[in-house]
Amino acid sequence: MALARTLAMTLAGISGRLVEVEADVAGGVPGFTLTGLPDASVSEARDRVRAAVINSGVPWPVRRITVALLPADLRKVGSGLDLAVAVAVLAAAGAIPTEPVAGTCWLAELGLDGTLRPVRGVLPAVAAARRAGVSRMVVAADNAAEAVLVEGVDVRVGTRLADLIAWLRGSGAPPARAVADPVAAEADPGPDLADVSGQSPAKRALEIAAAGLHHLSLVGAPGAGKTMLAERLPALLPPLCDDIALEVTAVHSVAGLLDGEASLIRRPPLQAPHHSASVAALVGGGSHLARPGAISLAHGGVLFLDEAAEFSPHALDALRQPMEGGRITLHRGGGAVCYPARFLLVLAANPCPCGARGRDCTCPAAVRRRYQQRLSGPLLDRIDLRVEVDPVPASDLFEARPAESSRAVADRVATARAAAAHRWRAEPWEVNGAAPGAVLRRAPWALPHRVLAEAEAYLRRGELSARGLDRVLRLSWTVADLDGATVPTAEHVREALFLRTTGRSAWAA
Repeated sequence: MALARTLAMTLAGISGRLVEVEADVAGGVPGFTLTGLPDASVSEARDRVRAAVINSGVPWPVRRITVALLPADLRKVGSGLDLAVAVAVLAAAGAIPTEPVAGTCWLAELGLDGTLRPVRGVLPAVAAARRAGVSRMVVAADNAAEAVLVEGVDVRVGTRLADLIAWLRGSGAPPARAVADPVAAEADPGPDLADVSGQSPAKRALEIAAAGLHHLSLVGAPGAGKTMLAERLPALLPPLCDDIALEVTAVHSVAGLLDGEASLIRRPPLQAPHHSASVAALVGGGSHLARPGAISLAHGGVLFLDEAAEFSPHALDALRQPMEGGRITLHRGGGAVCYPARFLLVLAANPCPCGARGRDCTCPAAVRRRYQQRLSGPLLDRIDLRVEVDPVPASDLFEARPAESSRAVADRVATARAAAAHRWRAEPWEVNGAAPGAVLRRAPWALPHRVLAEAEAYLRRGELSARGLDRVLRLSWTVADLDGATVPTAEHVREALFLRTTGRSAWAA
């Protein structure tokens, strides 16, 4: 009897788990048994591994083979365990020595001809391997650029199983060490805010949303520029810090959206799903272990829902919990997975199905009500900024007027973000949009009654909910930061109230 051990990785969301692969080759009726809660793609590794080994010029051991994936009570997902299973079987059969494979983590899918193929989720897998104390990993060539984004692990690149076997036997060259590209490509900053004619109030709302991470709705007639404004919001946000960039890149890795020249995603992402998107497409889903949805792919950036009233009400209401918590936990038959989902939500909608307003509207009152009720009250109550986007006057379109660029606005946003980060330096949040209302209503952050008089009047009249008042307070602090003030004044609160309530009249018209 011969026994060999090596290491592999499996993923649950963006959390990697180290898997110990044990292979036993013994006498008896020839066969191949794979244990340890493998999913379908892992179970099929038996046929892929056998063909890959034979086509690599190595005899397949015609004996009783048992492979255990430990811990046995952890479900193993994905074809990335192929290479580890092949190495463990070969070591147990005596085709390669057991010592060199024991402390190495192998992560690649095997083609029938023995080629190493890339897999999803290499970035979080390598990060988890580093935390587990693994010092060396072998990945497919197309995953190399992604794997070296994690420092502290010796990443080796393999292309063919035959080459790895020759190296382990001592007769071939070692696989090349993956090296990070010293010149990272600059991310496209995206469209410029200077391209948008007019729309000063909406641009101001975009600046406030970016400075405090406040959710935003844009209501207006078709062609007013709602989509143009929303598409330029990511350029106003500061580059992602190391921790968030690693999370964002890991989510895109699990979703299979990184190319062969991957680098850390530093620019805040923009996700704009079509209005026919399902609940699973928005929040994540799938059988066994769920994959990330649009809200997780928008983590650290902007989730833009154009024609928001055309989305399924169930899909929209599924956003409410992650909007508050910044994470989404998905429970499926294969277990629960958690994905980050701290996004800046932008809703764009017409005031009614025909898109017109006032006397030009041809929609019956009942049709307008049904259309507007597709956005539920609890969802709208979580939107800090509600802006009415008016049609652009001809004078703004044809008269050459200088407009601020995205870079100029982004500089002011960065200054306001720095002020907020300094204010909340002792707290677990860095932006005003994440500050709990209870904190803003008590010393030392409570504003005097003379400053809040107008907001309190709105609250007494029922035009603001308790949550709405908290969001006005958050907006007030962001407006003050943009104006360079240390404490919000009554004018700042008044502007926050205006931005909180102005879009409601258009939606209710």
